[in-house]
Amino acid sequence: MARITVFTPAFNRAHTLPRTYSSLCRQNCKDFLWLIVDDGSTDDTESLVDHWRSQETEFEIRYIKKENGGLHTAYNAAISVLDTELAMCIDSDDWLTDDAIEKILKKWDLEGDPQLAGIEALDCYQDGKIIGDLLPDQKTINLIDLYVGRYRIRNGDRKPIVRSELYQAVAPMPTLNGEKNFNPHYMHLQISLKYDFLVMNEPVCVVEYQADGMSRNIFKQYRNSPNSFAQLRRLCMQFKNAPLSFKVRNAIHYVSSCLIAGAYIDLWKKTPDLKMTILAFPFGLMLSFCVRMCTKP
Repeated sequence: MARITVFTPAFNRAHTLPRTYSSLCRQNCKDFLWLIVDDGSTDDTESLVDHWRSQETEFEIRYIKKENGGLHTAYNAAISVLDTELAMCIDSDDWLTDDAIEKILKKWDLEGDPQLAGIEALDCYQDGKIIGDLLPDQKTINLIDLYVGRYRIRNGDRKPIVRSELYQAVAPMPTLNGEKNFNPHYMHLQISLKYDFLVMNEPVCVVEYQADGMSRNIFKQYRNSPNSFAQLRRLCMQFKNAPLSFKVRNAIHYVSSCLIAGAYIDLWKKTPDLKMTILAFPFGLMLSFCVRMCTKP
C-alpha cells in the first residue's frame, strides 16, 4: 500500500490538471496515490481523469465527484477516505518538484515520530524562487508560532504534509450557512495546538496563482463567507502568548466578519476575549464598511 496520499481538490481545472498529473508521472519515487476530489466541475475534468485511470501508471489514481461546496468540503471528502500514513494537498493549478515524494518520505523515515504532526516543506515559483522566507534552522516548528509571526521571517505559501490520522481527528470542517471559503489551514492550526512539524527547508511544490483562485480574491471571501472567517478568528484569538499586534488584528477582523454576517449576538456571546473585542469594535466596524464598499456589485 502507498505511504502518502497526494490529494487534489479541483473545480473546473481541466486546463491545469495535466501539469499536476505530469509532475506525478515524473516522480522518481512512486510510493504514493493520487486522489482527485472533483468539487462539482462542469468542464472536462471527469473525462480527463477517466482517461488517465484507463492508462497504465505506476501509481494509483482515485476519483471522487461531489456537489460544489468549496475547498474545505473537498478537503473533508479527501480526508474521510485517507488510508495512507501521510497526506498532502496539491492544488489543481500547482505541481510537484520531480523528487518531492522521495525527499518527503526520506525525511519522514529519518526523523519522523508519533509525537510529530508531519512535515512543513516549502513552495516555490516556476523560476525556483522560494515563496516567502526559509523556515528557521531548527528541527521542528509549530505552525501557530509561524502563523502569529513569532519568527522574523516573511510568511508565504508552504506545504504541510500531515499524518492522516491527525487530519481525521480534526475533520470535518463545518460548512457554515453554506459558505464556500473556509480556509483549510484552520485544521493545520488545530493540529498545531498539540503537535509540532518537522522543518524541511526545500521546495516540494511549484505554485502558480490563478486569477480566480482563493489568494487573489480575499475581500470577496470576507464578504461571501463571514461566518467562516469569524470561526477562524475565534480560534486565533485563543492562541496563548501571541503578540499583541496579532491579537488586535484578529479581534478587528472578528468584529468585521460578525457584522458582515449579521451575527450581532454571537459577536459578543462567542468571543474568546470580550475586552479585546470591545476595544476592537470601532476598527472592526470600519473594516466591515470597507469590505462592503470594495465588494459592491
